[in-house]
Amino acid sequence: MEIKAFFVLVAPFILVFYLGVLLFMPSPKRAVLMSLLGGLVMGGFNLLFDLLAYYAHWWHYTLNDLIFHLPLPFYITPVFIYGSLGYLLIWRFWRGRKHWIALVLLIGIPIFGFVRDLIGWLTNSAYSTPDTPLAGPLDALMWVAMFYLGYVLFKRFVPDRAVEHEQTPRAA
Repeated sequence: MEIKAFFVLVAPFILVFYLGVLLFMPSPKRAVLMSLLGGLVMGGFNLLFDLLAYYAHWWHYTLNDLIFHLPLPFYITPVFIYGSLGYLLIWRFWRGRKHWIALVLLIGIPIFGFVRDLIGWLTNSAYSTPDTPLAGPLDALMWVAMFYLGYVLFKRFVPDRAVEHEQTPRAA
């Protein structure tokens, strides 16, 4: 899929999905704004690291219509889905009985991103091509750094969510 097609066909779906999740997961305005800020940090770090990777010859994108050697619309996904939505879900489930979901997301999102990139490189189905054997470890480092940098920023400015004690039905 070329960049323009992604921007026209996929980016609106990502935004509608993100807004739909926000609609059904009521969160304080501060949490939503800080999750967006964390997502922007994550996407910005991803963009800068991809630019560094291009100029350092670690990997490069093989698409048409690149802007500054980067597929700029592709960074919508790290900002809204892996970043903002991931941070909000972790915040939402951190306290309570479903704490394990927050842990899976906290550990799983960077692992998923790296494994997705690695499988794409190994099967020649990615939009980027590694230029050095160091591309894999550097990509793993990028995912860990960008995800947790955004998460630390998010956690710094959003207090823990208060959880009402859940009442269990009493046996009659």
